[in-house]
Amino acid sequence: MAVQQNKKSASRRGERRAHDFLTNPPLAVEPTTGETHRRHHVSPNGYYRGKKVLPAKSGE
Repeated sequence: MAVQQNKKSASRRGERRAHDFLTNPPLAVEPTTGETHRRHHVSPNGYYRGKKVLPAKSGE
């Protein structure tokens, strides 16, 4: 079983935990329809970068 050799200081512990918080994903506005979607993802209406690439998603 692993046992630490030296105690981690509160400062080091905080440095490690600094990246643990969650952030909201970056969003983009589709220029054609004006709807908001995740960046680099197809919008629910099937548009990507102003062009229709997929049929619209049905209301699941």
